[in-house]
Amino acid sequence: MLCIHNTHTDAWFNLAAEEYLLKNFSEDIFMLWQNEPAVVIGKYQNIWAEADLEYAGQKQIKLARRYSGGGAVYHDMGNLNLSFIENSSQIRPTGFTNSIIDFLETYGLHACSDERQGLTIDGLKISGSAQAIHKRRMLHHATLLFSTDLETLEHVLRPSTEYTTGHDTAARPYFVPSVKSPVTNLYGKLPAPITIDKFKQSLLAYFSARSTTFRLYEFTDQDLEEIRLLRNKKYADENWIFNTYTL
Repeated sequence: MLCIHNTHTDAWFNLAAEEYLLKNFSEDIFMLWQNEPAVVIGKYQNIWAEADLEYAGQKQIKLARRYSGGGAVYHDMGNLNLSFIENSSQIRPTGFTNSIIDFLETYGLHACSDERQGLTIDGLKISGSAQAIHKRRMLHHATLLFSTDLETLEHVLRPSTEYTTGHDTAARPYFVPSVKSPVTNLYGKLPAPITIDKFKQSLLAYFSARSTTFRLYEFTDQDLEEIRLLRNKKYADENWIFNTYTL
């Protein structure tokens, strides 16, 4: 298994990195990453229905559409993103969800999964997930709210005026709406204070130890070139973000 601590914080780059790894590698992969403020919506969603675009513009929150389905999420540097990629022709998210639950148990945190493979603690959501399949490769990714700005999250994940007034003329006739849930941060649930960097180190160590073929991997110059090309041609393209052409 390749273990990647991806230190890039641009949402468009990181979503491109996931797709690149899914389509161009054959090994199992675990990647840990963070984004600067961004709303990331699912492949089949209506961005006007999921994000307050005016507020996002005021706060310089990036808008992004990912390769997988699922609902809208807010990322900032207080949120951790875990990507798991393996060879499989079926969506099998339960094992990944259970492994995150097991990791949280090492900190004395007792999380429960729901029917969408999200995670809650004391009835409050701390993680969402989504999946995608490409040929015989599966991608499962999950968030972990550690110390996210929940006020900004609550505000930006509201419909835009264009949607509530029926003026989002570029919207698809059918789209997948998000299922809203009350959320909380892990930081306030921990039995003892810890920095997000220490928590990240624990995540990397835990998932590395689960594989007998583990090895650290850093993007090569060729990888970076390919990822940036995909970022610029697809993920940074407003046609992709706003879905003004058929997905």
